[in-house]
Amino acid sequence: MRVFFYGLFMDESLLATKGIEPSEVNLGFVDGYGLRIGERATLVRRPDSRAYGAMMDIAPSEATELYAEESVADYLPEPVIVELMDGTQVEATCYNLPGDKVTGANKEYAESLLDVATRLDFPDSYLDQIRQART
Repeated sequence: MRVFFYGLFMDESLLATKGIEPSEVNLGFVDGYGLRIGERATLVRRPDSRAYGAMMDIAPSEATELYAEESVADYLPEPVIVELMDGTQVEATCYNLPGDKVTGANKEYAESLLDVATRLDFPDSYLDQIRQART
């Protein structure tokens, strides 16, 4: 199963602590979505936006277990088209938080996400969006 991760789960070492080792990892982005960081992160539909992340192949049972955890149990699967950095487009599943569940702010989460996104060498314009969530 191809899953597009845009939050801390795009950190392979975090997934490894949960017993998940993706068979393939590719960086890419989805157009028409923007990153929103509240107490948790989610993608929201925004026509002129682009959200970066990592597309990973994991077992469907691993995705089910991962999103059964209490902190992310409200996330729902949604099909997306991911454009990989080499220009290839692939279908994937992205787990997003319903709009009415996006509340508050979490500076620590934004800081951790900025660290991951910086390591993955995402564009400065995207890193700036994450930086704004820290204030």
